Amino acid sequence: MLVMKPARGLGPDVTAYLLLTLTALCWAGNHVTGRWIAVETPPVPPAGLSMTRWLLATLVLLPFAWRHIVADWEEIKRKPSIVLFLGLLGGTGFSVLQYYGLRYTTAVNVGVMNSVGPAFIILAGMLIFRDHVRRTQLGGVAVSLAGVLVILTKGDVTALGRLGFNVGDLIVLFNMGIFAVYSACLRLRPQLHSLTFMTLMSAIASVGSAPVALFETLTGDVLRLTWPTVLAIVYTGLFTSVCAYLAWNAGVSMLGVQRAGAFLHLVPLFGAILSVLLLGEEPRPFHAVGLLLIVAGVTIAARRPTPDPPRP
Repeated sequence: MLVMKPARGLGPDVTAYLLLTLTALCWAGNHVTGRWIAVETPPVPPAGLSMTRWLLATLVLLPFAWRHIVADWEEIKRKPSIVLFLGLLGGTGFSVLQYYGLRYTTAVNVGVMNSVGPAFIILAGMLIFRDHVRRTQLGGVAVSLAGVLVILTKGDVTALGRLGFNVGDLIVLFNMGIFAVYSACLRLRPQLHSLTFMTLMSAIASVGSAPVALFETLTGDVLRLTWPTVLAIVYTGLFTSVCAYLAWNAGVSMLGVQRAGAFLHLVPLFGAILSVLLLGEEPRPFHAVGLLLIVAGVTIAARRPTPDPPRP
């Protein structure tokens, strides 16, 4: 089972909060990387990047995971279809479509699409597993979404109606639905060590991306060995794949998918911060307002539910 022990001196909830915040930071960097390589000359092929990203993750994880894979082998053989399903869905599908979406849309619009992730996760849990949703969770999601919109519209909410949407936005929106289903279905994973599951998922995602990467090559969209390509593969392989997915899977295991999903609202916040640090944009007052709303909303949505009082 994907279980990560709380850090020494920290409770399980605090450990989960830190892991999920790390996930959001890594994925915000992935958006910046994905957009950067999309406008490079020549652009880095989406499926080619996905294949090599997950291959690097597999090679890095395998030496540490091998003994756990051997120990978990009987459990793997009992439920291979679940591991295959999660690897193709959360690895291949989500990764390839994300980079294709970033070819056609702006970072601002990706932030808008990403902000529907928590709502999609709640919806996926309700439709697939009949999950119960608390009002405080919905309220927290709404508050943090308001913070996201403040940042995306630079404090002018009327600008939301002037945002243009294209095929890239539709790809990213559909992709958030894929990620929501993946996150909701993590509860079906076999009783495997976290390194076992992550290594198998990475290998499946890399192999699953290979046919699309081959098609890209045959149509002239070739993965060339340039510095932008190498840097993108290293970042996405080590941070977006290994660090972020291990942290996300562990955080979902600790908090449950509904509470963990609220942390996706930190992705556009970190994206704005990275834009300030890497792209030279100046911090503005609306960043502070958005930060306060997002942190407040995530705190409300991620709180452990209060047990009902005993009946007389």
